[in-house]
Parts: sequence; C-alpha cells; structure tokens
Amino acid sequence: MPSISLISTFPQAPSTSDSVRIKCREMLSQALQAGDDYIAIGADCDELGAQIEEYIFCEFKNTDPKYKNRVRSRIANLKDIKNPNLRKSVLCGNVSPDRMAKMTAQEMASDELKLIRKNLTKEAIRDHQVSQTGGTQTDLFTCGKCKKKRCTYTQVIYHPLYNTPLR
Repeated sequence: MPSISLISTFPQAPSTSDSVRIKCREMLSQALQAGDDYIAIGADCDELGAQIEEYIFCEFKNTDPKYKNRVRSRIANLKDIKNPNLRKSVLCGNVSPDRMAKMTAQEMASDELKLIRKNLTKEAIRDHQVSQTGGTQTDLFTCGKCKKKRCTYTQVIYHPLYNTPLR
C-alpha cells in the first residue's frame, strides 16, 4: 500500500555561505518547529525555512535591514501561539514558501485578529459617517461653497464627556 504524503514538495533551496542568511534559515526552521505539528505532518522544517529565506533574499538581493525585518516578521508570525493555522498551512504546503515570503501582515494574521480588525473598521466607518437622511432645509445660513441662502443642514450633538456624536 503506497503511503500518502500530507505535504506538498517544492524544489530544494540552493545552499549559501553567508552567515546572516544561514542564521535566518535556522531561525525560520525553529519557528516552523514551534509546535509539534511538523512531526505529525512530516515536514522538513530546515528545507522549508531555507526556501522561505531564499525567496525573501531573491526579493531584496542583500541582507540589509529590510531583509532582516521581513525575516523577523515571518518568524514572529510562525511562532505566534494564537495563530497555529498559519504554521500548519506552511508545513502542509497550503501556503508555499514563495507565498509565505511575500505575505502582508494582514494576510498572516490569525482569524481572530482579522475579525477584530474587520469589526474595528466597521465601527470606525459607522462613527464617522454623518446621517444621509436629508437634513433640514433653511434660508438662515449661507452655503460655504456656493454662497446661496437655500441650503440643508444636519445637526450633530456631541457627547459632553467623550466628544463623540450621540446616536
């Protein structure tokens, strides 16, 4: 009976003699080993770490601070206890090393953090929108744009303690 592999395979990363790159590869490998998932999945964390590092290096072409920041953010996100799905996705091959090297912070965020950001965005939009229900017609004010007397206004009452509109 043939064995079924849970992981996708990718081409082997070329070796390097640069001490900074070697250290980054080691740290990425350690981050991938943060949980015991890699044992059950059977992933080669050293090779995956080397591939991720290789794609990051290909983008920056050197080991400057931008390169190091990119590697550092990958390590932090892979080690994140609240985001084991990212690590598992990389170990299984659902997220390729190339994709992992280029992901934004928003894309790497845990599902919980994505939900919090979504709710905060909705709340911020809601708090900063003025009601569009028509307002009140008057000729007591002069329009600041067209200088005519016939205009519509909407009154917003602010909460005295929080300086935010009352609903």
